[in-house]
Amino acid sequence: MPEPLSCAGSINSRGLRFSRAMVFAIEQINNSTELLPGIKLGYEIYDSCASVSVAVHVAFQLSGGLDPVFNTGDKCSESGMVMAVVGASASTSSISMSRIIGPFNIPQVSHFATCACLSDKQQYPSFFRTIPSDQFQADALAKLVKHFGWTWIGAVRSDSDYGNNGMASFLHAARKEGICVEYSESFYRTHPRSRIQRVADVIRRSTAKVVVAFTSIGDMRILLEELSRKPSPPRQWIGSESWVTDPDLLRFSFLAGAIGFGIEKSVIPGLRDFLLDLSPSKVAESPLLTMFWEEAFNCRLVKSEATDRSVCDGTEDIKMLQNSYTDTSQLRVTNMAYKAVYAIAHAIHNAVCQKTDSTTQCDKFTKLEAKEVLNQLKKVNFSQNGYDVSFDANGDPVATYELVNWQRNESGSIELVTVGQYDSSLPVGQEFLINRNLTWVEGGTKVPVSVCTDSCPSGTRKVLQKGKPICCYDCTPCPEGEISNATDSFDCFPCPKEFWPNAERDTCLPKPVEFFSFNEALGIVLAAFSIGGACLTIITAAVFYRHRSSPIVRANNSELSFLLLFSLTLCFLCSLTFIGAPSEWSCMLRHTAFGITFVLCMSCVLGKTIVVLTAFRATLPGSNLMKWFGPSQQRLTVVSFTFIQVLICTIWLVLSPPFPMKNLTTYKERIILECALGSALGFWAVLGYIGLLAVFCFVLAVLARKLPNNFNEAKLITFSMLIFCAVWITFIPAYVSSPGKYTVAVEIFAILASSFGLITCIFAPKCFIILFKPEKNTKKHLMSRGL
Repeated sequence: MPEPLSCAGSINSRGLRFSRAMVFAIEQINNSTELLPGIKLGYEIYDSCASVSVAVHVAFQLSGGLDPVFNTGDKCSESGMVMAVVGASASTSSISMSRIIGPFNIPQVSHFATCACLSDKQQYPSFFRTIPSDQFQADALAKLVKHFGWTWIGAVRSDSDYGNNGMASFLHAARKEGICVEYSESFYRTHPRSRIQRVADVIRRSTAKVVVAFTSIGDMRILLEELSRKPSPPRQWIGSESWVTDPDLLRFSFLAGAIGFGIEKSVIPGLRDFLLDLSPSKVAESPLLTMFWEEAFNCRLVKSEATDRSVCDGTEDIKMLQNSYTDTSQLRVTNMAYKAVYAIAHAIHNAVCQKTDSTTQCDKFTKLEAKEVLNQLKKVNFSQNGYDVSFDANGDPVATYELVNWQRNESGSIELVTVGQYDSSLPVGQEFLINRNLTWVEGGTKVPVSVCTDSCPSGTRKVLQKGKPICCYDCTPCPEGEISNATDSFDCFPCPKEFWPNAERDTCLPKPVEFFSFNEALGIVLAAFSIGGACLTIITAAVFYRHRSSPIVRANNSELSFLLLFSLTLCFLCSLTFIGAPSEWSCMLRHTAFGITFVLCMSCVLGKTIVVLTAFRATLPGSNLMKWFGPSQQRLTVVSFTFIQVLICTIWLVLSPPFPMKNLTTYKERIILECALGSALGFWAVLGYIGLLAVFCFVLAVLARKLPNNFNEAKLITFSMLIFCAVWITFIPAYVSSPGKYTVAVEIFAILASSFGLITCIFAPKCFIILFKPEKNTKKHLMSRGL
């Protein structure tokens, strides 16, 4: 046969207070004239010894029917019939008991079993509790951790139903809040010390500064004793209600700053006097009280040789004791046991009592079944000492907690301070309230930081580190053109088309608008050359006009020369239309003015070339060419060639004219204002026509290159056309490849270069002779065939 079950170890003073509070409640009820008048409740107290096997043994005894202890021949209607059970304190013990007494419909009301699993009415149909389920506490703890910005935590738990289920609920809620767990360790008080040491070492080595402990009191005490043996880095402890309100643990000073949720403090009038109303004679009647008394005063009530303690001399005064039994300053779980007794009493009252007029009549001889008490427990709704008592469909009460903080007082000792509340019945987002300042680990006033990676600032995005939790990441700057304007952003967002990120990449700013303007250095230089070229052309025209009767001017067709100088002046000045902010009119003007003036210029050069060739051929015997290309024909040639360009430009402007546009593609970070061509065909037609005239002129000039140097300017025209063609052939790839506003600069440069080439090659030699070599400006010299 196995050895009889027995309890080992010292007595739990706090647990004894719970049982005495139950006795106090029963005596109050038995003396009440309103609740169960005329009926007295009996009770028997068992010590489960925090052992599942002992709790199971007790459960079998309770479900076995009549208990011989009560069969005393009294006038009890149902001697020994168990109507309900209060307890047990531990979740695992409560689970074991509920599975045994549940099939007998014996209601069980626990004051301290918080495992969320016990809310499952399929498995535990007769289980009730006056303390909230751990599911509520787990959600509250997750919200608490999130509230203070801790995303990197450690977790320890009791290796029991309470710890495992409670931690599972917490971890599930924490994941939904974006909290990561560096480690999750379990242990139990009966595990070998090496296991406890391993858990303590994990806590010491971890990088998480916050530790959430979902443990029972006994397990937590063992872990803290192990941690106190070797100094540990400062840790911010977050505790479950099982241990965070236990005054016995306040002696561990390194836990200063711990926070957690506890059952609300309460006041039970008369309880302290009842607890202290103990004398040696009363104590001797109860084995539990005897054990408590002997441990508290280190003496023995009965002479025994088994111990070396002296016999108690009767001077022991329980009022002088300072322990968990006598401390009623913060009644929390004690009130849960008190309310459990009253809940059962109200259920019995509703089953056997009826109120008639102003009195209540109870039938003490009614044969009451435990199942009827079970049914009535589901309906109870009353208030005791200002505390409401009721159960939902799962046998759970409304979840309300106090947020407690371990703070040092002026004397340096640690005390529990209530700093907030949590009420699950309030709307989402309003359940949690902090109404006092908290102190943190090592007495600090600043919230500690516990993250795997510091928050990514605005302008960056989070990139998860391979193989690590989501709280561990790298902060990568946003790609070009994108921003993030919030911390810890997973994505960057592109700016609108006309906006660009600032240097920090956290704001989209309007892109700077650029165009080829008169304010920039290159624009000023080109404008100066443009005006200078026009002035040079006007000066040349003035020189020619002053010497219009001289042979060198008359010999080169003065009318075409002046028209060419006029067109060159327009060519120089039309480049100014390319500088400045584009508008609808400036875009149309710049291209058409450029096209028409250059065709006019080419027409004049072509006319001069034809005149030279015609004049030379006319001197040959039998030639009659001059009458076919006289002044009228020359004017008609210039007008005809120019009219064709005017017609091309008109068709271009009518069908698809140039227009101002915002170039958003060349530079991503800024906007270029420029003139779109409208019809590219129109632009290249205008340019191609100019090129065609230039090539035709060049060919004719080449044909006339062997004419006498002193008589004609064919070689000068040839050189000018070489320069002109070279400039515009180079212009095409430069124009196509130039970025943004520099396309305009390339076009202006081509206009100015070709214009300067024409005026330099055609007019500079003549001006030099007119001004500096007047002796050569004679008809005789011009008719000479010498060099």
